Amino acid sequence: MNLADRLAASLMRPAADREKQNIIWNMIGSFCYAFASMVLAFPVMRIVGEEQGGIFAFGYSTLGQQMFLVAYFGLRPFQITDGRGEYRFGDYLRHRFLTCGAALLAGAGYLLVSGYTPEKAVIVFLLICYKVIDGFADVYESEFQRQGHLHLTGKSNTFRTLLSVTAFLAVLVLSRSLTAACAAGTAAQAAGVFLFDAVVIRRLPAVDTAWDRKRLWPLTGAASLLFLSVFLDFYIFSSAKYAIDACMDDAASGYFNIIFMPTSVINLAAGFVIRPVLTSLTNDWNGRDFGAFHRMLGRISALIGALSLLAVALAAVLGRPVLGLLEMLLGDAYAGSLTRYHIPFVLVVLGGGFYAILNLYYYVLVILRRQKVIFGIYAVMTVLAVILAPALVRRGAISGAACAYLALMTLMAAGFVGGARLCMRYGEKQRAQGSRMD
Repeated sequence: MNLADRLAASLMRPAADREKQNIIWNMIGSFCYAFASMVLAFPVMRIVGEEQGGIFAFGYSTLGQQMFLVAYFGLRPFQITDGRGEYRFGDYLRHRFLTCGAALLAGAGYLLVSGYTPEKAVIVFLLICYKVIDGFADVYESEFQRQGHLHLTGKSNTFRTLLSVTAFLAVLVLSRSLTAACAAGTAAQAAGVFLFDAVVIRRLPAVDTAWDRKRLWPLTGAASLLFLSVFLDFYIFSSAKYAIDACMDDAASGYFNIIFMPTSVINLAAGFVIRPVLTSLTNDWNGRDFGAFHRMLGRISALIGALSLLAVALAAVLGRPVLGLLEMLLGDAYAGSLTRYHIPFVLVVLGGGFYAILNLYYYVLVILRRQKVIFGIYAVMTVLAVILAPALVRRGAISGAACAYLALMTLMAAGFVGGARLCMRYGEKQRAQGSRMD
């Protein structure tokens, strides 16, 4: 066997307890991916300065992530739950080629009209490529999970992240060129997809790589509403960042990205709270045990609310010292650059709490199969985000961006909680009438 095949065989080596391995490697992979997303901006700002650090932060965590969502197309939940094999892996793979191509074209189109300098446009486009390749890897990782090999998904996430981040940082330190570092990281990301995904999946016997051109359009239709909802959700979530990029300098993007980091921690924590109870909530609703459904929903809402209040209290009390510590990590040149944003930092943490709540009620609406309600809320909030975020950033700079984020998350949380409550009441009434007719 060649080196790639030996590596694949090593990754697939059976463990004594596959379920345990699935859980462990999924947690490791998720942590590595989230940690890299949160901290990569720090070494960039320290090594090549605040302006280039801001370019990286926007390209990696905002525009690049938006194009990742185009490539991803919201298909992972659909693919991993396609247990009956309605679509073959080959269908999903060819569809992902199309969505990745669309993401690259959309990203290039945005850059053509953005007015960026050539250097900034090249850096951002390389980061878009990095994220689109990440979106391409997802089709393999979703198939691993569908075949019962979630540990392979976790291993791919872990080793691809380590490989690409190591290449990126090594070239950044040696060359002091963000462009060269982004090119190296993107090349390493592509190599990681080949080594940890493409080679590995060939060794899974149940994977069907055949495909049918006629299946691509139905697959697109099946996931289109999910994609639009996820795409708009991320735009609303990131609208303050887009407004800063349009209305302020690149350094401001870097600083706002740093005070925005707690939202990733809050979302990760909320996910650990929400995901384990989704099956119970689904079973209670489908089994018409509405009392148990409401009790569980109330307990989880209270827990997320309590954790959010704790996070806000900690941000208020410890935020300034933490921001001061981050300034020390960045270097003497950044003294005072973050601590002046203590109040915006607290507002962003509070907005993150509202986002955690709305995520819970988003899943409630999914359980109730109210996709049109979900899309309607996102459509209204997108219009508000387009108007509100630039206006507040022009008026208040980074403080205005934090206020815009908090306002949008509060309004969106109100929409999801109110919409879910109305749909629950209507659904219970419908099911009660159906029971009487039975």
